[in-house]
Amino acid sequence: MKILPKPLQAGDTIALIAPAGAIYEQEAIDIAVESLEALGLQVCKGRNLSQKQGYLAGTDAERVADLHDAFANPAIKAVLAMRGGWGCGRLLPLIDYNLLSKNPKILAGFSDLTSLLLAVYAKTGLVTFHSPMGSSVWNEFTVSHFKKILFEGASYKLQNPTAKGDNLTQTTYRIRTLRGGQATGELVGGNLAVLTSIIGTDYMPDWKGKILFLEEVNEEIYKVDRLLCQLQLAGVLQQVAGIVLGQFTNCGHGSRFLSLTLEQVFDHYFSPLQIPIFSGLLFGHINQKMTLPIGCKATIDANAGTVQLLEGCQ
Repeated sequence: MKILPKPLQAGDTIALIAPAGAIYEQEAIDIAVESLEALGLQVCKGRNLSQKQGYLAGTDAERVADLHDAFANPAIKAVLAMRGGWGCGRLLPLIDYNLLSKNPKILAGFSDLTSLLLAVYAKTGLVTFHSPMGSSVWNEFTVSHFKKILFEGASYKLQNPTAKGDNLTQTTYRIRTLRGGQATGELVGGNLAVLTSIIGTDYMPDWKGKILFLEEVNEEIYKVDRLLCQLQLAGVLQQVAGIVLGQFTNCGHGSRFLSLTLEQVFDHYFSPLQIPIFSGLLFGHINQKMTLPIGCKATIDANAGTVQLLEGCQ
């Protein structure tokens, strides 16, 4: 059964935790706290937020304890990850999913948080949020989308800016329609590499009829090719009703002069699919990012490059 968390209100308390990579500078935490306070929220820092064990923010037990503490505390209305990196996958077998389902609240982040967000949604039905993290750049664009989704909780249309500036046509924030049309289904997705890493496990949601959204960062094109190949071989691409591709930041051909282009790789895997698909929506490893609810029903228009959310926090 789907669980929609309650929206945030000014004065609510949000927990800031680090379920993945370590935070090496206190200033980054200070900036995150000040940014969230500027949104009108009170911040509760996880007990282990500043812990370090190599590249991890403390031991697996410490990191999952902060997650459990945040969900068990009725005063906390949302849980936000400080950063990604790596580590969430190690927590999946340790999570008390019964605790989370009995205390539903907003759980948000992106990148390595993909595995955590998908697992919680798959195991509990709780809608989670692919959103900026504590360490993200909290600019006007990012904040406005974050507030629309997590504070207002109303249906909302996600669409890139369309301003031309001084140009004859739009040159930035463009979308590319790979196959036109409209499709309706629950939004499910996140970072391509992290999502692919949990294929074949009990932590993956059912993909039938879903709208798959994907983003990536710092992967050479042949690696993107390999990851999409795995999604194809696992039957994921053949089950979804539509696909939205976000930003594939710094995903170039590296030193491989005879590389395929990213567009060629996308065309290879997506053109044979008889479903609406478009690329270029502003989410992923970029400064101006949208917030997408995992598990909420939406209608995509691949010709217009839009995602119309049909439900949200309530």
